[in-house]
Amino acid sequence: MVAVGSAVALSGCSQATVEQWTRWGLPEAASDRAPFIGNLWSGAWIASMIIGVLVWGLIVYAIIKFRRKSHDETPKQTQYHVPMEVLYTLVPFLIIGVLFFFTVQAQNGVLAKTEAENPHQIDVIGQKWSWSFNYREAANPAVGSDAHTVGTIESIPTLYLPLNKPVRFNLQSADVIHSFWVPDFYFKLDVIPGHPNSFDVTPTKPGDFLGKCAELCGTYHAQMVFNVKVLPEAEYNAAIKELAASGQTGDLVAPSFPTTGPKKEG
Repeated sequence: MVAVGSAVALSGCSQATVEQWTRWGLPEAASDRAPFIGNLWSGAWIASMIIGVLVWGLIVYAIIKFRRKSHDETPKQTQYHVPMEVLYTLVPFLIIGVLFFFTVQAQNGVLAKTEAENPHQIDVIGQKWSWSFNYREAANPAVGSDAHTVGTIESIPTLYLPLNKPVRFNLQSADVIHSFWVPDFYFKLDVIPGHPNSFDVTPTKPGDFLGKCAELCGTYHAQMVFNVKVLPEAEYNAAIKELAASGQTGDLVAPSFPTTGPKKEG
């Protein structure tokens, strides 16, 4: 009945919507780390549905089996039921243990460093209330210099990424805790003042995406968004060269004490 009802409900939806439902609401994956989180997400939903059906079945069974048959009938009273008490004590621990095991596996997968020798490196600074990006491309012969982009509330920054090439993000905060998130990558990581974080990812889908802050960080948290452009490597190199040619060179650094934005060294 559930399968038939689902098929009828989805028959009036677009193909894109149907595909999203098959991913349990997740967008189409756009990074090499997405399968770890995607599999964990799907597995959790499937496990939850199985547990839910079991619990609903037991509730219906109890309603039918032990329903009151007459006004004079009094249900049998018991002080305790050891097998039942053991069951509802151990089962939650079993569920938690299984979820913990697969969560750790997914975490290890998304946080694993790339085996590539020289990944593209981008330093990300979160500040109230936007993002700044340092492109470390001085050693890249196709670019030849570092470049940066500074975002503001009035000017949404664009993050350029090379398609099918590993990128190492180095995260720092200029003030409070932020969280760097590209939903299509199925991954986010906190940006904590005084505690640099780092992760590697390889974009696997070209196009434009939206990034945002996933941590309630202050007054204009909702405006901490940025655009993401995943381009073939040649186009990525050209975009970074254009930034450098426009004068956006030099290092942006997160200050030692809270402020409202990064500062340019020198």
